[in-house]
Amino acid sequence: MNAYHWIGIAVFIFLLGIKIVRPTHRGLVERLGKYNRFAGPGFHWVFPIIEQIYRINVTEQMVDAEPQEIITNDNLNARVDAQVYFKVKSDAENVKNSQYNVNNYQWQIVNLARTTLRNIIGTLTLKSANSERGKINLELHKTLRDETSSWGIEIVRTELKEISPPEDVQETMNKVVKAENEKIAAIDFATATETTADGVKRAEIKKAEGIKQARILQAEGEAEAIRLVNEAAEKYFVGNAQILRKLQAVETALQENTKVVVPANAELINVVGEMAGIIPVKKS
Repeated sequence: MNAYHWIGIAVFIFLLGIKIVRPTHRGLVERLGKYNRFAGPGFHWVFPIIEQIYRINVTEQMVDAEPQEIITNDNLNARVDAQVYFKVKSDAENVKNSQYNVNNYQWQIVNLARTTLRNIIGTLTLKSANSERGKINLELHKTLRDETSSWGIEIVRTELKEISPPEDVQETMNKVVKAENEKIAAIDFATATETTADGVKRAEIKKAEGIKQARILQAEGEAEAIRLVNEAAEKYFVGNAQILRKLQAVETALQENTKVVVPANAELINVVGEMAGIIPVKKS
């Protein structure tokens, strides 16, 4: 083989050993089956056949714990499902732990989550399990975080996806919820009706008080008028009863259309005054 053949082989081996690690991954380089070095993002060259690079995703990932039937503390079969969000820590030590301290950490997380859910929900009634989802999530997260501390991963969060009771229990719960809603609606309607009635009642009371006050004012006005008339009568007609009687007679005569003869060159007011006994008005 000439020099060109050796150069071609060298170039082929060089190209074959080029490896690129993306920013979302980290690499572990093994030489002859033994850990050799850590590979961060970027260009790397490994010796073909002798060295092998394993890329590990360090972004956040999600695994589903898969639905399972769990018997609650009140002996009901609940269908439970949850999701676990995690990521491999990006430093060299934790990336190594995720590969060398645990076999298939995703599968392990799923099984650990399922077991933990059975332990937690088995101590709760179905009603409390549905109402305490936050508490279940916290306990699940804490247990997974503690159990996976040596796996080189971080449990970001856990979410209880589903807690479904048996169909017959679900129907009964739906009826109870419906009845409660109808009860609340009936109470609200009764309260609104009562409020309306109270408003009408207050309006009627105000109206009656207004009428009463108007009548009182009217009566006070009439009483004041009578008082003024009485004062005028006492002032102007005391001792003049005869004159008052004549005035009444004149008033009666005039009301009955009695004919009165007015002399020539006489004033009508003087004639009426003479009839009533009042001194006539003198002409100037």
